[in-house]
Amino acid sequence: MQVQASDGDARTGCLTTPHGVIETPTFMPVATYGAVRGIAAADLQAIGAQILLSNTYHLHERPGDATIAELGGLHGFTGWRGPWLTDSGGYQVTSLAHRMKLDEEGVTFSSPLDGKRRQLTPENVIEIQERLGSDIAMVLDQCVPPDPERNEAMNAAMERTLRWAERAAGARKRADQAVFAIVQGGVSETLRARSARGCAELGFDGYAHGGLGLGESRQARRDSVRAAHAVLPVEAPRYLMGLGRPVDLVDGVACGVDLFDCVVPTRNGRHGLLFTHEGVLHIKNARYRNDDSPVDARCDCPTCQAHSRAYLNHLLRTGEALGARLAALHNLRFYLGLLERARVAIGAGEFAALREEVTARSEQKLG
Repeated sequence: MQVQASDGDARTGCLTTPHGVIETPTFMPVATYGAVRGIAAADLQAIGAQILLSNTYHLHERPGDATIAELGGLHGFTGWRGPWLTDSGGYQVTSLAHRMKLDEEGVTFSSPLDGKRRQLTPENVIEIQERLGSDIAMVLDQCVPPDPERNEAMNAAMERTLRWAERAAGARKRADQAVFAIVQGGVSETLRARSARGCAELGFDGYAHGGLGLGESRQARRDSVRAAHAVLPVEAPRYLMGLGRPVDLVDGVACGVDLFDCVVPTRNGRHGLLFTHEGVLHIKNARYRNDDSPVDARCDCPTCQAHSRAYLNHLLRTGEALGARLAALHNLRFYLGLLERARVAIGAGEFAALREEVTARSEQKLG
């Protein structure tokens, strides 16, 4: 990745992939099954999305990576021609605790779809992602929620993730697909630094922070990320997985993170929680039934340009599918726009002011 400007630890850059150049920092809309729910590829492109994220485990389950490969990979199958990142699916599988066995070989589980036993290993996760044809693939990792009282368990998971990363590196066959390692270690700065150093020694194309956003404090998260960044290659892209709220994004950017993903904007939108430049708006509340103003007067998304708060209130209260779509579209544009603003602010040396603004707004509830 080419770093173009910096403001403290915050930075902007260009990440080149086979399907386009990504300006960072940026947000990746989550298209778990190959689609962002209810939103077409053309709409995502129109609101500024540069790269989408899909889930290896779910696509392996259905329709199957062989099917997707036959249909032109993710780019041909879905119609999104820009870059794709595929998560390994390890987190989703390990969340099926009652169906799953984890050992040195990998993760063995009973499929929730048909009950058949399946296994994800460091090697076949890379093979599956190579068939999917994503631009960026993730290694299989073991995620243990941060808990200072379980340091031994976090250390064991971190060490296993490193061993799996080494196996994943040896399984690579596609030169045109970047592979990112995943840093683990809970909120222990010592473990995070050790994990990051081990990943860097294996020589991956980029590095992700896994196992965060699971209940730790903002400060502990920032300290953990910075401990890893201190030993990761400066020129490699950095990805904070699964985070989160707007304030989490600016916190991450302040630490030098380049890529983000989260279901928060789309999931919250479907439930009527809309992010605005003034705070979080609960659009289903009765106070908006006759409000003819846009969701956010400062927003340039299709929802705000053409529809009123009253209309979204009506659509969401009646369960009309268009309401969920318009709300999710607005929230995604807000997230994408926030990181566009971050890129501009970093270039101008004014990122601290933007971060302060977003942090203050995160406490503001509009009702």
